[in-house]
Amino acid sequence: MCRPADPHSTIVSVAPKVASSAAIGIGCMVLAGILMMANSAILKWVTTDYPAGQIIFTRGVFIWIPVVYLVARSGGFRTVRFNRPKFHIIRGCCVIASAFLYVIGLRYLPLADITAITFSTPIFITVLAPYLLGESVGWRRWSAVVVGFVGIVIIARPTGEGLAIAAVFPLGMAIWAATRDIITRHMTETESSNAILCSTTAIVMVAGLLTAPFGWKLPTIQDFLLMAGAGLFAGFGHHFMIEAFRNAEAVMLAPFRYLAIVWATALGYVIWGDLPDGWAFFGIGLVILSGLYIFQREMKLRRAARVIE
Repeated sequence: MCRPADPHSTIVSVAPKVASSAAIGIGCMVLAGILMMANSAILKWVTTDYPAGQIIFTRGVFIWIPVVYLVARSGGFRTVRFNRPKFHIIRGCCVIASAFLYVIGLRYLPLADITAITFSTPIFITVLAPYLLGESVGWRRWSAVVVGFVGIVIIARPTGEGLAIAAVFPLGMAIWAATRDIITRHMTETESSNAILCSTTAIVMVAGLLTAPFGWKLPTIQDFLLMAGAGLFAGFGHHFMIEAFRNAEAVMLAPFRYLAIVWATALGYVIWGDLPDGWAFFGIGLVILSGLYIFQREMKLRRAARVIE
């Protein structure tokens, strides 16, 4: 006669698998951050000698290598269908604007500063949500928005040595990135991730190519390889970020995304000798805390909405 299964043994057997999956997710997120910061460091290195459009196009060519790999691994090109082309074009334009502003900003700002400011994207999503998504934003998230903006002002240092003017570039990038993310929320109802990934990569690459008549220059072999490497780093960084969310919950991964600021600070110091001062670190901390709180609050509200449904 069979004995009934012991529920406690089931919990014991499942727990290590869950913990292992979470560890894989965290590891993928950390690796994604390192790869994306390596991409940013290369862009900052070459942006002093080449126009932004040339860099974006050359990098885009090599981003297709991981993109093709990702698409083939998750259903193949039969999953690439454009049901709402208008939204693909609008999203692509947002990415074009954010990419150009980011590359230009890298020319003038320390890597850690620009990384911290671009992490203000959740703040701008919260600001835009009532107007573009019709979502209600409570006083807690508005308070976090204020704290985040204070952090940005401290990093930009309006009374500093012209830094505030250059900070317009990453701020603009964060606003366009927030708009992109809001559009993506609408698109995911009818469009596959593969379709969004392919359309955006193609649109941004074409935008970069259109700038060819405006001052492109023949790159050295070393610089060409660097830009190619940036594309591979960016593409595979995106791959590992997807794998992170596949293996672990978003709430668990959120703090590890901000490790990118640590990598940016380390690379900025080793390569260019840039090290944020005490005020900049304080401002970076405020931006991180604001972003984490907004994220945690949104996850809590979504869980509550599911329970009501």
